[in-house]
Amino acid sequence: MEVTEAIRVRRSVRSFSDREIPEEVLMKILEAGRVSPSASNMQPWHFIVVKDAARREALSKGRYAKFLSDCPVVIVGCGNKVASSKWYRVDLSIALEDMVLEATSEGVGTCWIGSFDGDSVKDVLKIPDDFEVVAMIAVGYPKENVARRSSRKSLAEISSWEEFGRPKPG
Repeated sequence: MEVTEAIRVRRSVRSFSDREIPEEVLMKILEAGRVSPSASNMQPWHFIVVKDAARREALSKGRYAKFLSDCPVVIVGCGNKVASSKWYRVDLSIALEDMVLEATSEGVGTCWIGSFDGDSVKDVLKIPDDFEVVAMIAVGYPKENVARRSSRKSLAEISSWEEFGRPKPG
């Protein structure tokens, strides 16, 4: 699948089938994060793959994260705030989005999770103090066809040229 197509078909998936993700597909997803660019090539990330049902249940305590207990894999993205104090959030977000796009190209559904208690996640997964949990990604094959994306704003509504509010010339 071409990257443009992956961007267009990608949806947030919150209902997953029991189908296991093959090891080689999961490794491709992780590899997409590994090779992502980062400021000064610091690579200030660590990805924790969580398959264990009890751990996934513990991660599902966020208000909008209840479905994590039912997805086959959760990838927890941790940023090294000591190694790259200014850029770890941005760098990790780029890596996670690359992982999401790779998953999409493999036919695997994902959902970006920001609803969690970072201290609780750190406790459950034994994450050291140098790292901050930035986001989690639910990963699995969709249970059913994912609904089509709702309408999107036009480019004219969300972009400006040279300064805020200036429409595209011509």
